[in-house]
Amino acid sequence: MALVSVRRFALTVGLVLMAGMSAAQAQSVVVHGNQRMDAETIRSYVQGKSPDEARQALLATGMFSDVKVAGGRGATVVTVNENQTVNRVVFEGNKKLNKDVLAGELSTKARGPYSPAAVQADVEKLQEIYKRGGRGLATISSRIVPLTNGRVDVVFTIKEGDKTGVKEINFVGNHAYSSRRLRDLMTTTEMNLLSWLKTSDVYDPDKISSDEELIRRYYLKNGYADFRIVSTDSVFDQAKGGWIVTITVEEGQPYRISSVDVESRVEGVTHDMVRREVTSSPGEIYDAENVEKALTSMTTSVMRKGNPFVQVRPAGVRDSVNHTIGLTYVVEEGPRVYIERINVRGNVRTRDYVIRRELDLEEGDAYNKVLIDRAERRLNGLGYFKKVRITNEPGSQPDRVVINIDVEDQSTGQFSVSGGYSTQDGVIGEVAVAESNFLGRGQYIRVAGQLGQRTNGVQLSFTEPYFLGQRLAAGFDVYTKYTDNTMYARYETRATGGTIRFGFPITDEFTVTARYSLYQTKLSVPDSYKQPYNDCSFPLPGYTSVFNPPFDGVTYPYNGTPGALSYYPNCAYDGEASVAVKQAIGRTLTSLVGVTLTYNTLDNMKNPHSGIYAEVRPEIAGLGGDSKFFRATGEARYYRELWDDVVGIVKLQGGTIQPLGGNDLRLTDNFFLGPSLVRGFAPSGIGPRDLTGDPSTNAIGGVNYFGASVEAQFPIWGLPRELGLKGAVFADAGTLFGYKGAKTFDLNYNGVIDGFAGGVCQPNSQPVQPECMIVKDSSAIRTSVGASILWQSPLGPIRFDYAFALTKADGDRTQAFRFSGGGSF
Repeated sequence: MALVSVRRFALTVGLVLMAGMSAAQAQSVVVHGNQRMDAETIRSYVQGKSPDEARQALLATGMFSDVKVAGGRGATVVTVNENQTVNRVVFEGNKKLNKDVLAGELSTKARGPYSPAAVQADVEKLQEIYKRGGRGLATISSRIVPLTNGRVDVVFTIKEGDKTGVKEINFVGNHAYSSRRLRDLMTTTEMNLLSWLKTSDVYDPDKISSDEELIRRYYLKNGYADFRIVSTDSVFDQAKGGWIVTITVEEGQPYRISSVDVESRVEGVTHDMVRREVTSSPGEIYDAENVEKALTSMTTSVMRKGNPFVQVRPAGVRDSVNHTIGLTYVVEEGPRVYIERINVRGNVRTRDYVIRRELDLEEGDAYNKVLIDRAERRLNGLGYFKKVRITNEPGSQPDRVVINIDVEDQSTGQFSVSGGYSTQDGVIGEVAVAESNFLGRGQYIRVAGQLGQRTNGVQLSFTEPYFLGQRLAAGFDVYTKYTDNTMYARYETRATGGTIRFGFPITDEFTVTARYSLYQTKLSVPDSYKQPYNDCSFPLPGYTSVFNPPFDGVTYPYNGTPGALSYYPNCAYDGEASVAVKQAIGRTLTSLVGVTLTYNTLDNMKNPHSGIYAEVRPEIAGLGGDSKFFRATGEARYYRELWDDVVGIVKLQGGTIQPLGGNDLRLTDNFFLGPSLVRGFAPSGIGPRDLTGDPSTNAIGGVNYFGASVEAQFPIWGLPRELGLKGAVFADAGTLFGYKGAKTFDLNYNGVIDGFAGGVCQPNSQPVQPECMIVKDSSAIRTSVGASILWQSPLGPIRFDYAFALTKADGDRTQAFRFSGGGSF
């Protein structure tokens, strides 16, 4: 009986449960208010859920502005209010920002649901976009245009207003360096009268963060090891119409290095193996950049010896009383972590491989933070990106890491213009267009055209920085250039040729470039009524030579015949070219091979404040062609900040050219120098001269030169920094000397070579110029002093120089004023 009772109870419970389930399934869902979404789809969100769960699920679809779910005895009633559908998104009044750019930032999309809350959020987002784009006073409103079938157009009306950027950049807590100096370090600038031409004054939080890093590195480079940025406050001032940026810093005191040591904890890596990579010495100002370079050099050196997981870290013991740091570089085994993947993100224009090749690591290599940091510095130094940030995240396994490289492309095209002027030489100008990231491939291309009163030419340059996938820069230059030298040497030249070059870095500072050049120089002497510079050899029809002292009435032997007297006309003294110039008439082909050794430690290539740039260029001509010589030139510049934003510059230069094989040097091979050696002198205004004519117009070039220059650049006090004006004072000294070409020529077709007698060139033929030269070759030091104005204009840096020659030699040509400039786009 008991067993039967149990069975009956179980059956009863089962029937009850089945009845309940059947009743639930039988309960219907009634839908009201739907027009576009079918009722069955809505029921699928409701069945099996409580009323509140069903309501939340339906609202989450974004298709409804309101949902009500009510449960009854026999049915669940669902009442919905459908959102309207966005037909299209329209922008009105936008001129500075493209509609595609704006639409990509909004959550409201065509063919998506219309949501008033989403549209309001998009209005605020548009205002933020315009604020970051330098239009902080822009006003944005929205409206909808109802259409049929529940569709609407969403219209954003934009009043862009005037440009608003960074009105002020203020510093608090800085004592070692002025606010002006710190602002000079930043890429963000303040607004000024030229703001309509520039974009660097647009407020960008990311750029401000990058500027903070520039300031931090500057302090650490100059010994301020305790430096930190306490805070950066950016406030938009509606009344001033721009951003006020206030950066609060804590400088601390400058530190010096008390000791330098290396501690190796890696078997097989000795102290001496890595100590040579350290450049810091006790007593020097602590320089964080030198520490970074030492870390990179030591890490690379040890890894090459078969230690892929080695890491080098600096350990500094600070003495806060004496303000010294004891540096110890610790070499130890790092964690055995491999790079699983490298992600490159944000590059719209630059190719992935251009970014990846700057890393000395690939997928599967051992992870090394020092090399990752170096890659980040390299990428930032390319100039292709506004910002570069390398981060890492855990990989799929504990010993794997994922590297993320986030970049933002920027404009890399450049436009430059340069020129000069003198009362003797007139105006000359050059226009050039360059692209340093051609087609996003990291290639450099430049096309330049030069046009002036006395010169014109075209040049094309191309450089592939990673030839054959190696850190080898290969490139070529082709050019043609016409130069009218008649103002100072009575001849014209046309040089046409090209150069192939290969450059590879030895270290981060030292680079070697090998090159081969082949070029042809065509020299001609004009002979016209306005320019009778060759009329002794080719008399002009109907042109009468004028007799002037000392030859008027003076008799000379005629072809060596005693008693035969004649007048010597002054065709050589009405502007006639030197006989050395006439001898060089024609074409000269030069085949030249050489190398360039470059050492560069400048802190900034565009506006250096510290560092050295040195270049030596030995080369040999003679592998074919007409010219045979050895030539070596060199230049070194040293920059040092003397005090706050006052930069001292010392420049040394020199060169020599020597003939090979017992040949005379051709005139076109000599050095012709002027303001590039000593400012205050005209082009070809310094050096050996032919005195048989007008020495000031018959430069014949020299074979040796050297020079030195000192300069101090400083801000012009009393003028706002935003104008970008600086002043400079300078002193130059230098000389060009040593003529090694022929001095006697047979140009008169009489088979007789003129000679010297008593130091005076004696003619043996008449009525032509002497066939020998009296060469004025002075090694006297030419000197000058002057002042300059440097303008960091919206079109680029422009420089105005005014120099006064203190000492000069007979026949030298002076030129007081010059200017040069350039820009970028």
